[in-house]
Order: sequence, then C-alpha cells, then structure tokens
Amino acid sequence: MDPKEKEKMAEELNVEETKDTAEEQPQDDQAEEAAPLTHEEQLEKELEDAQAVIEEQKDKYLRLSAEFDNYRKRTMKEKAELILNGGEKSISSILPVIDDFERAIKTMETAKDVKAVKEGVELIYNKFMAVMAQNGVKVIETKDQPLDTDYHEAIAVIPAPSEEQKGKILDCVQTGYTLNDKVIRHAKVVVGE
Repeated sequence: MDPKEKEKMAEELNVEETKDTAEEQPQDDQAEEAAPLTHEEQLEKELEDAQAVIEEQKDKYLRLSAEFDNYRKRTMKEKAELILNGGEKSISSILPVIDDFERAIKTMETAKDVKAVKEGVELIYNKFMAVMAQNGVKVIETKDQPLDTDYHEAIAVIPAPSEEQKGKILDCVQTGYTLNDKVIRHAKVVVGE
C-alpha cells in the first residue's frame, strides 16, 4: 500500500472511531440519564411503599387505640356496677331474716308466753348467723383463748383468778368477726394478768 492510501485509511478509521465514540457517548449519556430516572423511580416506589406501610400502621394504631378506649370504658362501667350492686347477694340473703324479725315483733305485741318469744328470737338469731356464715362471716373465738392482737383488742387487764388463765381472755365485751378470713372487727376482750 501506498503511504497516502495508508494515511487515508487511517483517517477514515479515526473518523469512524470518532463517529462510533460520538454515537456511544449519547447512548452512554442516555444510559446515565436513564439510570438516575430508574433510581428516582425506585426511590419513588420505595417512598410509596413506605407511605402505604405508614398508613397501614396508622390505621392499626387508631383501631387498637379505639379498642383499648372501649375496653377501659367497659371495665370502668363493670367496676362501677360491681361496687353499686356487689352487696346484692348478701342483702338478698338477709331479707328472710328481716321478715322473721317483723313477724316476731308483731307476735311480741300480743304474746303472753315470754319463753316462746325468747325461743323465736333465738331461732331468728341462729338463722341470721347461718346466713352470715354462708356469706363468709365468722365469729372470732375468744373463750379461754390466748390474746392474739391480730384478732383481739384488749380493752382491760385484770388479775387472773388462776395461774393458768394468765395471758388468756377472761371475758368478751364485744364479739369480733372475720369475712373470708379477714378481720372486719376485732373482738374487744378482757385479759387476765
């Protein structure tokens, strides 16, 4: 080949390479521009997904909050009803005893036999104590018991008649009661010293 032809071919090759490079550059630029768009689109999609998750969580939170408020209101209402009507069972069980007392009072107005009236009152008392026991109320035992400050309140101390009765309860001035093993009134007692 002739040196001129070589130069001409080299120039043509350079021109073609330049054209190829020029053609590739716009494609690369487009690819570079397309990549940020794809990235932006991806970010937008992620943002939309995140917003959807946020909305879903917000909805769950609002529902849960409303459910908790309803639960709180319902339990407060139930508690108030229990406080107001909690003694209903106990009171209902005492009503027959009250009826017996009313009948006894009417009978006492016309009764001439004191012994019969006394027996009637004792029966009513026993019935009342049975009702109390059904409701968990028990009498605190005091007779010949050692003083126990968890159940007894010593209101007087007197000399013990015998050595065995020292520190023991000699007399009960007021009966004490427990409700389901909880002291509701201490027994007021006299203790021997």
